[in-house]
Amino acid sequence: MTLKRGILIIGFLIISNRIFSQKIITDRPDQTESSSTLIKGSLQIESGILIGSTKDISFSKEILLAPTLLSRYGISKNVELRLLTEFASTKDKITTEAITGFNDLQLGAKIQLLKKEGLNTEIAFISHAIIPTAKDELSLNKLGTINKLSISHELTNKIGLGYNIGYDNFGFGRGNFTYSLAIGFDITKLVGFYVEPYGEIVEFDNYVSNFDTGFTYLFKDNCQLDVSFGTGIN
Repeated sequence: MTLKRGILIIGFLIISNRIFSQKIITDRPDQTESSSTLIKGSLQIESGILIGSTKDISFSKEILLAPTLLSRYGISKNVELRLLTEFASTKDKITTEAITGFNDLQLGAKIQLLKKEGLNTEIAFISHAIIPTAKDELSLNKLGTINKLSISHELTNKIGLGYNIGYDNFGFGRGNFTYSLAIGFDITKLVGFYVEPYGEIVEFDNYVSNFDTGFTYLFKDNCQLDVSFGTGIN
């Protein structure tokens, strides 16, 4: 399966009485999860829309996720809890069959393993449990996991590099090896830009490669907007 095209439009909101002690660092819109955790007592909501299509020899589907909602809450200096919900609409372009409903719930945590003053490298581990809560047509119907090691480097005061390596298991088969590599640039104090190759080796056999790019705009101190575009390249 290859991602042919996709557009993401997203709004961010941080709710905290300590909001201004930390700039906004999000796990969106790129595929690379950040290596930073929220400060204790902070709630961050990352919500958006994904429009895309997938195509293979035997099928062609349109996908709409509206909304996606990632809620993050800092419970300690180095740990945050995470809850991801998605309302999905899929349409088979060959049979015209359409399915709508919530995807399986994802519940997890991010644990920061390395962060030191004066060190330009951060490391975190992220793990989500996929809980089969969706109806049969949209559910794995098994308990699955998504796991990533997230590493980032501050190359200069305007350029950052982040990358993830991970392993996903959906309750059957050998699972998937995943990777992503994102480089971000601060164009101005309010506008950022990134480019990113990412992909996976499905069942450690079938290689899928993708690319995306996008912009972020700091609308307010506690609100960020972004847009991105991605495509399959194999």
